[in-house]
Amino acid sequence: MLDVAGLSLTAEDRTLLKNPQVGGLILFSRNYQSPQQLSDLVTEIRTCAPDILIAVDQEGGRVQRFREGFTRLPPMAVLGRAFAEDASEAEALAVELGWLMAAELVAYGVDISFAPVLDLNFGVSEVIGDRAFSADAGVVTTLAGAFIEGMRGAGMASTGKHFPGHGWVVADSHHEIPVDERSLADVEAQDLLPFAALMEQGLDAVMPAHVIYQQIDSRPAGFSPFWIEQKLRAELGFDGVVFSDDLTMEGASVAGGFVERAQQALEAGCDMLLVCNNRPAALQVLSYLESVEHSGSERIERMRATALFSPDSLKKSERWKSAVEVAQRLINEPVN
Repeated sequence: MLDVAGLSLTAEDRTLLKNPQVGGLILFSRNYQSPQQLSDLVTEIRTCAPDILIAVDQEGGRVQRFREGFTRLPPMAVLGRAFAEDASEAEALAVELGWLMAAELVAYGVDISFAPVLDLNFGVSEVIGDRAFSADAGVVTTLAGAFIEGMRGAGMASTGKHFPGHGWVVADSHHEIPVDERSLADVEAQDLLPFAALMEQGLDAVMPAHVIYQQIDSRPAGFSPFWIEQKLRAELGFDGVVFSDDLTMEGASVAGGFVERAQQALEAGCDMLLVCNNRPAALQVLSYLESVEHSGSERIERMRATALFSPDSLKKSERWKSAVEVAQRLINEPVN
């Protein structure tokens, strides 16, 4: 899964998207100007690569790539605070926000948002912070499960991140190499609980953290056969998709160059490699995949969205109008 630089495709972009080793495209804020421009871009992408998986980070709060023309979504921590006041009401709100986020994207042909965040907010990680539903694993499980229910109702598959949990470390893996010093028992007793519970409920995909859990493995989770093959696949019985986090992030640098990162992520059990914001790196990884004649993963097909609405029909629906009111209320009048 790679990215493109602008609001439309270049000749090089079109060539790359036709390469059979390219299975996904992730969009960023720089790729978005308006709903009509997004519609045109998606049409252009699908013309080049009809089966490509189109993704975005549209969690809500600080992490929402498409804003103008889309409903502004609150950070998930708002739902955690609402849960403390009225658990059943908060769960219902989570369903509606998950549905709203997914329905608006799917209407424009975007397959997935990398959501929800299943990390626990221990109050130390600035990069996670209010992206997390709560510090309580049970609350995260309930609210994320409800959010996923809403996503599913809108035709979108779910991706839990960042396995097995990014919330304990202070360092931001975009710019540093985070190290979590806790024992396996500590991680299993806290961070891992929402992942394990939601896998039993049908979580579709996970994205591992670029975090080194030093008492357990010297490699970050996304390059670790222990975390992916042993813990995730064998022990937890997860048969969903594993997306690597972006291989250009600083947290991935311990694995070596970009080819080494790709090789180790695949060997650890990742189904799809993300290489973003660095076209030379993407070309290196692409060349490596071609050289080994990588066969791809059949699991990826499960992540394709089911389009239930056009943009016009969505905005005429009573559920959309109601869900927009929920989002606006939670942003304008956050629960204390």
